[in-house]
Amino acid sequence: MYSPQRSFARGRSASSSESERSIPEAKGLEASLLQLIHDHSNTSLLLRQRTEKAKKEAIIKATRVSDLLVETVNGGVQECYVIEKRIEQEIRALSTSITRFTKQTDQWLATTHALNTAVKEIGDFENWIKVMEYDCKSITAAIQNIHQE
Repeated sequence: MYSPQRSFARGRSASSSESERSIPEAKGLEASLLQLIHDHSNTSLLLRQRTEKAKKEAIIKATRVSDLLVETVNGGVQECYVIEKRIEQEIRALSTSITRFTKQTDQWLATTHALNTAVKEIGDFENWIKVMEYDCKSITAAIQNIHQE
């Protein structure tokens, strides 16, 4: 392309007739450069606006995706939390039942032990009665033997 520095350099070294010709040429060149700069500025502005718009849309869409991901993850976490609370309630209920059954089992063991002791005592009593009965029979037999003699 034709640079502005070269035209000024030529304009300085050129003769007066050439310099008069280069003035309209320089003005046309200057107008072309100004037009190019103006077009470049407009294009840059449009590109910047499109970029900003695309950036805003990307941020909005990324936010939406992020919100959807958070909702999805939170949905699973919330479900886990609800299940965890139910499990904790069941654990408390089972713990209460275990405590109640333990007390009932201890009562049954105590009752069974008392019954077992009573049966042993009855057995001991029966044995004592048999011993007493034998002793009584022995004494009765001895008395009858004495009496018969």
